[in-house]
Amino acid sequence: MRIVFLNPVGALGGAERVLLDLLAGLPELDARVDPVLVAGADGPLVEEARRLGVRSEVLALPKELASLGDSAARFGPHTPWRLAARVLHRAPALAGYATRLARVVQTLRPHLVHSNGIKTHLVAALALAWRWPLLWHVHDFLGERPLVRRAARLLGGGARLAVANSEAVARDARRLLPHTRVAVVHNGVDTARFHPGPGTRADLDRLAGLGPAPEGTVRFGLVATYARWKGHDVFLRAFAQVTRACSVPMRAYVVGSPVYRTEASQFAPEELRGWVETLGLREQVGFVPFQQRPEDAFRAMDVVVHASTQPEPFGMTIVEGMASGRAVIVSRAGGAAELFRDGHDAVGTPPGDASALAEAMMRLARDAALRTRLGHAARQTVELRFALHHAAARMLGHYRELVAWSVP
Repeated sequence: MRIVFLNPVGALGGAERVLLDLLAGLPELDARVDPVLVAGADGPLVEEARRLGVRSEVLALPKELASLGDSAARFGPHTPWRLAARVLHRAPALAGYATRLARVVQTLRPHLVHSNGIKTHLVAALALAWRWPLLWHVHDFLGERPLVRRAARLLGGGARLAVANSEAVARDARRLLPHTRVAVVHNGVDTARFHPGPGTRADLDRLAGLGPAPEGTVRFGLVATYARWKGHDVFLRAFAQVTRACSVPMRAYVVGSPVYRTEASQFAPEELRGWVETLGLREQVGFVPFQQRPEDAFRAMDVVVHASTQPEPFGMTIVEGMASGRAVIVSRAGGAAELFRDGHDAVGTPPGDASALAEAMMRLARDAALRTRLGHAARQTVELRFALHHAAARMLGHYRELVAWSVP
């Protein structure tokens, strides 16, 4: 069963890490699965896929399309009408790319096509759905994006199946795709890779260019792309409150980097460093670039903070932190609220509430026993609900259904 996976970028965001886990896990479940990756840009995703032994090709997404996104409408000056005008202006590039993609996929002779990003969802619906069963892997709330919402309603019928990564995302997708079956497969985490220890731990201070930390320092970490809605500003403001009110030695680490080309929807590194200077946290906050081994970074933290200001479709860093046996603070909205039991295996706070986040951080900074108890329960939850083999097995079941339906 040859499956062509489409991804619009070559960088490693949350959706791309989920894709890599699938590429690694599916052949282990069924040796007949033959995955092939077609990415819209070269980069770490392609490198990692090839390292896994997955045939990978790059079909460069034209700059006009790569930089087009309406998630920026929430943060930038663009109105839906201006964005619509930009789309019409780029229609020839879209049509040309769709034609080239169809030719590439034709040479690969797949049994089905799995699209892993919004741009490839739409291009694949235009160019491929008439020929091969098409699955949309939906990692986002499509209804929040003005242009995507309209395009999905128009083209969503081309997908035989939409797989949502949470019940929250599934509810949103069903409103937009009334003629497409929507199923839920929670993302899985590799519990052999993300674990409490023993294992290597990243030297976060060295990576961030900070001096040695005092003995007993409690380390808080936010692992995310620089998307504005990931709440880096909330995390920094909360940490500033904690440092003023708590005598426990602490450090905070921002781990990640900008990923996507739609710049208006991302923090610039200089902007975040400006926040640190303004809050007087230069000696206590470190910026760590994207890590090829995020599991080592998680094991170096005492508390993993998820601070998204908008409802999270899923939240891979949440389950990765839980799998690593860390105490995790979760911004409880959207799919993230489905992943934990408040006070049992993680601590929940309202999205965007820096004071509530500071209170949770202070509580965990002062109580090592609570951190240990939460981390132990978190690991158990992941093993029961979010282990990678569970997700891969459910996805494989959907692939088999789609292939069976496509046989005359």
